[in-house]
Amino acid sequence: MIEMNLETALRVAQAALTKAAEMNKAMTATVVDEAGRLVVTLRGDGTGFLTTETSRAKALAAASFRRPTLDMVELAKSNPFWTHVPTVSRGEALPTRGAVPKMRGGRFIGAIGCGGGTPEEDHVCALAGAAVAG
Repeated sequence: MIEMNLETALRVAQAALTKAAEMNKAMTATVVDEAGRLVVTLRGDGTGFLTTETSRAKALAAASFRRPTLDMVELAKSNPFWTHVPTVSRGEALPTRGAVPKMRGGRFIGAIGCGGGTPEEDHVCALAGAAVAG
């Protein structure tokens, strides 16, 4: 059952962009459903030309492995598998900081990925988006 609908995805993405604005950062936020399918991308004013692609690829990685991409970065330090994910996925999944799963009632319903800031800023904005209720 698909639970990541457009209304929820818009709230999640907007919360991430609101956090980015508080940090004075141009940001793109992408939300995917539990299968990694695109639901919405919101590109903030002044973002770089690749942020739509990187935010989606980060969100897809978080959805595919059902974990924050920050965890994947840490895992790559001891397991080279994680460094090969972009190659194996033909660039569709990017396990770099900036994406987190979205849960509802203890169930995984999708993921949000952010791009436009530093890896740490992207992660903070993704967390803000994922924290939205509903």
